[in-house]
Amino acid sequence: MIILNYATILLFFLLTPWGVMWLCRRFPILDKIGPIMLLYAIGLGVGNLPFKLPEMATLQELLPNIAIPLAIPMMLFGCRFTSKDAARQIKVALSGFIAVALAVMGGYLLFGRHIAEGAEVGGIISGMYTGGTLNAAALQAIFNVESRTFVLINSYDIIISFLYFVFLFSCGIKLFRKLYGEKTTAITTQSDSEEFCENTSNEYGVFWSRKGVKELYKIICITIIIAAISGGVAILLPENWFMVVFILMLTTLGVAASFIKSIRTLERSYDTGMYLIYIFSLAIASMADFSTLDIAGGLNQIAFMSFAVFVSLTIHAIVCRLMRVDADSMVISSVAFINSPPFVPMVSAAMRNKSVLVTGLSVGIIGYAVGNHFGVLMAELLRLL
Repeated sequence: MIILNYATILLFFLLTPWGVMWLCRRFPILDKIGPIMLLYAIGLGVGNLPFKLPEMATLQELLPNIAIPLAIPMMLFGCRFTSKDAARQIKVALSGFIAVALAVMGGYLLFGRHIAEGAEVGGIISGMYTGGTLNAAALQAIFNVESRTFVLINSYDIIISFLYFVFLFSCGIKLFRKLYGEKTTAITTQSDSEEFCENTSNEYGVFWSRKGVKELYKIICITIIIAAISGGVAILLPENWFMVVFILMLTTLGVAASFIKSIRTLERSYDTGMYLIYIFSLAIASMADFSTLDIAGGLNQIAFMSFAVFVSLTIHAIVCRLMRVDADSMVISSVAFINSPPFVPMVSAAMRNKSVLVTGLSVGIIGYAVGNHFGVLMAELLRLL
């Protein structure tokens, strides 16, 4: 019975994205919403059902940890990169740290002072919104914050992050592109596509042709080799550096592979990675359990974290515009900071812009590396306010 439950849940996570994509192709209104938002909605619904199979929790943890390391190099194989990328990455990283610092300080003055361990919570979310949950956990240990407080931070973050994505996917991306009033790096034409990437989007049905299966096998083999090398290098270093080095290696080797013509011209690499992102989106959303949240008892903390997220996005947008960074690079770097690098490919796909993938991943890696130090510095600063 346990094996049957595992098989049923696994098939749900693997096949639901295919069904959603089929519906999007058939119904234009669903296509406008997009597969990622639909999969998030389905995942949230499943995660909050009154009954759950105990085996689901295991797959919810396992699938994202498999999907992202495989998806990142796959989505990088077909891309080309220029010397402009490095300068843009420095600008958006600097802007992101400034934005989070100002937003957390403002949120602390308005709301954070009214909650227990407010300065420490501010330090934790500073690390979380420049790095990720890994940094938040490290800072919780550094500050010796109560476990219940840390659990609430993560629980509230699920709601806030969902609202953040709803805003971006529904109108935020279009709004920022319009407000910036200039051509972004988005790929909109065949010539633009050839500048950054030599593959084009394919219908997933062709994967099962003889040629498609042969190419898919090659893509998977190359990706597994890259993931194995990355994991092997990362595991040699201290545990708190594993994720930083692992993603850095995945990105570096994925970019390096893109300079090999036989790999860069693999037509289905991006689409294969994209399907893994769909699985990731469904699995992540299904982990949200709203019944565990204490909304009424944590209004100041929710307000503090919401202020930090949305005000930092606003400040980041303003600073990037002043530095003449394009809208898509601004959005993807905000996602890398607020939600961490694993979410970057998902948003890159939602923007239909492959060219900002490396920018987002690079900024996210910087956030991982600096997030703990930044969080400690912010906590000390907040205690002085």
